[in-house]
Amino acid sequence: MAQTTAADLTGREKAAILLITLGPEKSAQVFQHLKEDEIETLTLEIANISTVMPDIKEDVLEEFYQICLAQKYITEGGITYAKQILEKALGEAKAFEVINKLTVSLQVRPFDFIRKVDVSQILNFIQSEHPQTIALILSYLRPKQAAEVLSELSADKQADVARRIALMDRTSPDVIKEVEKVLEKKLSSMLTEDFTTVGGVDSVVEILNSVDRATERHIMDTLDTEDTALSEEIRNKMFVFEDILTLDNRSIQTILRQDIDNRELAVALKGASLELQNLIFSNQSKRLAAMIKEDMDYMGPIRKSDVEEAQQKIVNVIRRLQETGEIIVSRGGGDDIIA
Repeated sequence: MAQTTAADLTGREKAAILLITLGPEKSAQVFQHLKEDEIETLTLEIANISTVMPDIKEDVLEEFYQICLAQKYITEGGITYAKQILEKALGEAKAFEVINKLTVSLQVRPFDFIRKVDVSQILNFIQSEHPQTIALILSYLRPKQAAEVLSELSADKQADVARRIALMDRTSPDVIKEVEKVLEKKLSSMLTEDFTTVGGVDSVVEILNSVDRATERHIMDTLDTEDTALSEEIRNKMFVFEDILTLDNRSIQTILRQDIDNRELAVALKGASLELQNLIFSNQSKRLAAMIKEDMDYMGPIRKSDVEEAQQKIVNVIRRLQETGEIIVSRGGGDDIIA
């Protein structure tokens, strides 16, 4: 690395060094709480780091520890209390620097008060609101909670609200404040004047993965008619290739019996985890598994776009089998199944 001190590092570089220091097991646990693009960014950053000097590693760990300590003090007694404790321990300048780094993360999530309310009360609270207002509120709820609310809305509102969540991008803080005012709740004073990213396709996918099958089918059928491109984008994200790990052996064998080209399967597996590769191979004959492994070894580097295309074709096969009831897929947010 070109940098010689921790002060020269970017936030991404520090995060990558921290994950390297924590080791694979702890880093994997951290990744579970990150978005796909964040994981890709950090993975690339980690890959670009060849060596880390011990003093830089120590400085990054120390900074991380100080931030964790500050967060603990803030939780115990607020910012003023944390500042006083840190000033005694680190000095005024360093305490200010640590507290300042935490400013963004100290924001209270909008509509946080609703996240603690019973679903039936939320319904009574918002069902008479405009669909756009309902979409905004559901975007801030936990996916499982939002799914329960969405399932209880009238049939004519369900697809409309889901579509609005998917198409939502950035919402002005002024709009959020106004909605909260109408709902007679105060917005946290920590909310910045920047725009807040909310909603989007990923948000509606999380919600739809938690609703019951009838509600999901109604919403998707309506979107198929009203916005084909959006419904296709949502479907593509509702089951991804790596989710094959959640299927039972019988379902996997059913998938592999379909008209899937062996080379295409090899390309798809080229970009899959070792765990998924082994699962697929264990559900094939030893001879066929050996052939595909050999194809993977000899095909060399494969473009990411080619891997994704091959994986998507197999996902489309899974979706078709799922719709015809030939396989079942465990629901993402509960005990329901798609049959």
